[in-house]
Amino acid sequence: MITHTLQSEQWIERPRDEVFSFFSDASNLERITPSELKFKILSPQPIEMKTGALIDYQLVLAGIPFKWKTEITDWNPPHSFKDTQLKGPYAKWIHTHAFEDHGDRTRIVDTVEYSLPLSPLGDLAWPIIRFQLSRIFAHRKRVVDTVFQR
Repeated sequence: MITHTLQSEQWIERPRDEVFSFFSDASNLERITPSELKFKILSPQPIEMKTGALIDYQLVLAGIPFKWKTEITDWNPPHSFKDTQLKGPYAKWIHTHAFEDHGDRTRIVDTVEYSLPLSPLGDLAWPIIRFQLSRIFAHRKRVVDTVFQR
């Protein structure tokens, strides 16, 4: 199984505590996800974010509906948290969200380690998946910029 890494970085002109608070509210996931994914949180809300918290979603990828379950496997407010896919479209998905304090600015670093299903055959789709993930994270950056522009 081949593991791929996606890394995304963004600077926000707001204090880290405020930025972390936004990202640690699971209900904001729907807001920052492109509408074509039809992303919906199925878990009852509000979700208490902590190590061991489980979150169920549904989404559509390439026209195919998926259920997705993640677990918060590391919770270190206001510095970082990690969600790990337990069930979903990837063979492996570990998303680390890191928040660095730079005075009144915050650097957000997302690192996703993922593997595609049906390896090695599934790895042939990697360029398409990489492009799709890049689009999702670009959308996410635009929305986050808009949220924090005041």
